[in-house]
Amino acid sequence: MTEVKANMAGSVWKIVVAEGDQVTSGQDLLILESMKMEIPIATDDDGTVKELKVQEGEFVNEGDVVAILE
Repeated sequence: MTEVKANMAGSVWKIVVAEGDQVTSGQDLLILESMKMEIPIATDDDGTVKELKVQEGEFVNEGDVVAILE
């Protein structure tokens, strides 16, 4: 299993995948909003989204786990 972590603090603006989706390395999973900027959070690995740990509108800190892939 692979944990995908936020690379900076911000609010989850949009989730672009769903649990069960197949994803590939470099694919965006969600978009954070921080300081009026949109920051995509992508996976570094291929896999299946096992669990999304956040919801749209939720605030995350740098290093928080936002998704788990298997």
